[in-house]
Amino acid sequence: MNRINQTNQYMFEELVKQIMRQSGAAGIAVAVVDSDGNTAYENYFGYRDAEKELPIDQDTIFGVASVTKSFVALSVMQLCEKGLMDLDDPVSKYIPEFTNKNQKPVRIRHFLNHSAGFFPVKRLLLKNMAEQLGFSEEKDGDLAFIKELADAGVKAVAEQLDAQTAGNGLIGDPGQYMSYCNDGFGLLSAAVTRASKEPSFSDYVRKNILEPLGMSRSGCEYMRPRLDGNSSVLYRKQNGVRTGTKDHYNTGFVLSGAGAMRSTISDMKKILYMYLNGGKTPTGDRILSWEGIRTMCRPSIEYRPESWYCMGLATKKLDDLTVVEHGGSQIGVSSNLSWSYDAGAGVIVLCNTSNVPVSAIADGAMRMFHGRNPLDNRRDYEDNPWSEKTVKAAVGRYISGEDADADVEIYEENGKVCVRADGKIQPFIMVQENLGLIRGFAKDAYLKLFKDGDGNVFAIGFGGRMLPRRR
Repeated sequence: MNRINQTNQYMFEELVKQIMRQSGAAGIAVAVVDSDGNTAYENYFGYRDAEKELPIDQDTIFGVASVTKSFVALSVMQLCEKGLMDLDDPVSKYIPEFTNKNQKPVRIRHFLNHSAGFFPVKRLLLKNMAEQLGFSEEKDGDLAFIKELADAGVKAVAEQLDAQTAGNGLIGDPGQYMSYCNDGFGLLSAAVTRASKEPSFSDYVRKNILEPLGMSRSGCEYMRPRLDGNSSVLYRKQNGVRTGTKDHYNTGFVLSGAGAMRSTISDMKKILYMYLNGGKTPTGDRILSWEGIRTMCRPSIEYRPESWYCMGLATKKLDDLTVVEHGGSQIGVSSNLSWSYDAGAGVIVLCNTSNVPVSAIADGAMRMFHGRNPLDNRRDYEDNPWSEKTVKAAVGRYISGEDADADVEIYEENGKVCVRADGKIQPFIMVQENLGLIRGFAKDAYLKLFKDGDGNVFAIGFGGRMLPRRR
């Protein structure tokens, strides 16, 4: 039931404006829909092109980054229902380039819930590989559709994962730990292509998800959003200066499943309708069975405190509501897709600027719909200092092989435990032994210590990833 009142709407819109000011966001689009497909709220803030002051509307194309992973999981589940894949199949059945030689078998479900056992590895970019192999958009067209390039990407990603060993790069057995892995979803999108015998992952998604739902302005292409007149500029803020580009290859992973999807508010409302109605389209056709949707949404492995990863989706508690969601972040992209069967509503937030805490906006919108104060009701934690033994074990540098900017350092200064992350000292609270909290201006981030049997901290959990201690 839509209980949006004027006061809550005003507070919600002030929250969005505050986040825009503090993060330097150029433009944000928000929509809330109910399970009948009615739009309960829709609004646009800022611009798709800040320099030209071009407005945003329901058909403006944004990147959705890692929200793409929900499309990969949906594709896998469709193929499982057709008998062309199985969640317990070893990944090597579809990707023989991935020999999986240094660990127990990694199965499809392990990549779907990021529990394959890999620490973050170097991000392999589509643009770089295309240049190495002599492919170009001018000569060969959109790089998303070149089979030889995709096959080369599969080989490179598989070799990089196969190079990880128990002493260097592997966390543990598959299924033991959750650590966010773009490479796994990249290989899954290739497995979808091969199992379905479609020319590319882009083709599979278009034929089996986008067209049945009428999502005509969505896809995994790179050329179309750049050339489209109603496409957002991709902005990032560095050293206080915001710059923009329309180069969608800029951080494009070598395989589409990691984050290549682009979409609009109008189109994403249709995917929300499908999830809220157990796999049905507005015309009554089915994208996936209700049990298939339930499998995607079923908690599988701990993600963050009070949050569990499922399959290309995560679930958490928002007050007394259970919410299913996934966010996305790339250069020029901050996105969040969420819905609650308890509330009977879904939220989509799209932003054309990096590092904007849009999940706080999504939470506020869900609260607003449910007739509640939309402001972020973060817990007031008191500092609960770690024991001297834990502090001593935690102090050190933790590295991300994926992105050097994501390295984290824990150190002591004047008797106080401090954390340096994202290149700066962060406000840090020790919540409980082995768990800390970095306070953000709109959203908090947890930092978790992982210890071995001797009490030594061998990794930290941060941003959904496990980062190993630097030797």
